[in-house]
Amino acid sequence: MTTYRDRTEAGQELADRLSGLAGQPDVVVLGLVRGGVPVARVVAERLGAPLDVLVVRKLGMPWAPEVAYGALGPDGVQVLNEMIAGGLSEHDRAEVRRREQAELDRRESRYRAGRPPLDLRGRTAVIVDDGLATGATARAAVQVARHLGATRVVVAVPVGSEQAYEMLAAEADQVVCPQTPPDFGAVGAYYDDFHEISDDEVAQALTATA
Repeated sequence: MTTYRDRTEAGQELADRLSGLAGQPDVVVLGLVRGGVPVARVVAERLGAPLDVLVVRKLGMPWAPEVAYGALGPDGVQVLNEMIAGGLSEHDRAEVRRREQAELDRRESRYRAGRPPLDLRGRTAVIVDDGLATGATARAAVQVARHLGATRVVVAVPVGSEQAYEMLAAEADQVVCPQTPPDFGAVGAYYDDFHEISDDEVAQALTATA
């Protein structure tokens, strides 16, 4: 098992593998909050691409929040898996959406801080996170990016489970994941430094590359 020193080193590894996108004017790098943003910052700097943040909130079943039946994204984007969502009452769906929309709005307000709305029309969106456990958030992010007009969606993560990788490979145009260990456990096990990223760190990373 190979571990990364920190998210910066992980970003350098991804940037090396994404070097073919360097200098392409349609590329935008999107960090998933919060942990993906420091990784995405390194990727964006190395590729010479703009960095932005993609705020996605999973819509989880009330009794099993880790089971997503849909997702919310910026600009009112909602993606639903009707086969799963159909098993919920309108009341339950409304409650979950209200709670997740409130958190999405809070994060959008905090992180965008005057930045223009996210516009992915005609762009290649490189979605970056610090790892894939179930892959549900990244999958939702791919769907949201397409709804926002991205013509090509690339997912780049330093490490992930084989199952999550295979799921994302069926959703995205390309998945870059240097490590897919068969005995994958928690994402944090593959980092020496895996501290929780604060709102301030996200805001600072976005400001530094603005």
